[in-house]
Amino acid sequence: MERVPCLRVSLCRAQQIREHLQSRDFLDRSLCMVKEPSGTVLLPILSSCLPQIDQTFLKDVTTVWCQPSALSKKERRRKSGKLEDVLQELLQSHGEIWTKELREDLPRSFQWHGDLVLLGQNCFSLPQWKKIDQKLWHAVAKGLGAKRLARMSRISSNGFRAPQVTILLGEYSWVKHVDNGITYEFDVTKCMFSAGNITEKLRVAGFDCRGETVVDLYAGIGYFTLPYLVHAGAAHVHACEWNPNAIEALRKNLVTNKVQDRCTVHPGDNRQIQLCDIADRVNLGLIPSSEDGWPVACRLLNKTTGGFLHIHQNVTSPNIIGTHATDDANSGGSVRGADREAWKAWADNAASHIACLLRELTATLWKTNIRHIERVKSYAPRVHHVVLDLECRPA
Repeated sequence: MERVPCLRVSLCRAQQIREHLQSRDFLDRSLCMVKEPSGTVLLPILSSCLPQIDQTFLKDVTTVWCQPSALSKKERRRKSGKLEDVLQELLQSHGEIWTKELREDLPRSFQWHGDLVLLGQNCFSLPQWKKIDQKLWHAVAKGLGAKRLARMSRISSNGFRAPQVTILLGEYSWVKHVDNGITYEFDVTKCMFSAGNITEKLRVAGFDCRGETVVDLYAGIGYFTLPYLVHAGAAHVHACEWNPNAIEALRKNLVTNKVQDRCTVHPGDNRQIQLCDIADRVNLGLIPSSEDGWPVACRLLNKTTGGFLHIHQNVTSPNIIGTHATDDANSGGSVRGADREAWKAWADNAASHIACLLRELTATLWKTNIRHIERVKSYAPRVHHVVLDLECRPA
């Protein structure tokens, strides 16, 4: 089933942006907006209006693609109604009275991963649910038409950015996602799947990397490694990753997408990798900063011809009162002038730093050229996830 485009926005701005889109007839009125467990909101828009979204007065939004069934008003009412009916019946059988507070404690949105539904942490918190014990999760699965249930909490700070997910019903925790013709499989309790990076994955898929050797320094489960191989046509990708759970998923995904012959996986700390002087392109897809990987990337670049570095970074803009947002087609939406100035300042510093690293490494002069700065998404207020496309050539 073809997916539909949605704008992922912060909860505090959802109503304002919804009214803005509605006044321009950009909203898909056959679908409903959905609050996600992470606290953001999805606003479905018409596919024909997608090219115009970048020209509207919007900021801090990300475009994602969703299954229509997850946004269907009819389907949502049916599932929500069925879930409520099932839980009312269950509570009453245990001598409990259905109340407004219990209804408000139901999950407002769900993340579907095949037959597994991922719930947010802000639901089923009242003591009445705890009295039902495991019967609750069987009833929720029945009401939603799922076979497995899990609950999401905050992201771990253990260096691997592992999710804190608890399986509530079922034993098998592997799930599958299909984005832009690429299949990603992973253990939902051990690996992150960042839907917010879809626009950057699509951009990478549009690169022409035929004949190129690419190094992905932070490969994860293959978020960017696979687009480079499947769509961009890279001759070979060296994928570096230190999380053993992500490596397991990465190897599986390479086989599933039939590109394992063109990829070498390098487990462990990429600062210890033994490769050098081989890359036409290096992807540094780590936030909040990939700066620790810059010396490694410089060592990997082809010393004769140079190449491109794609550097991810969370850039914080100054809080300047009175600045106005203006259209910027290259940023994925409208942004303040102060935001663009912050991105440019960071990019200039990065380009100078990379030029110095390359000069020290090769004892020759290098030219670094800022080819593009791509805004991926808003990470927090005034904090933007951006990607710098930096061309590096020996002078």
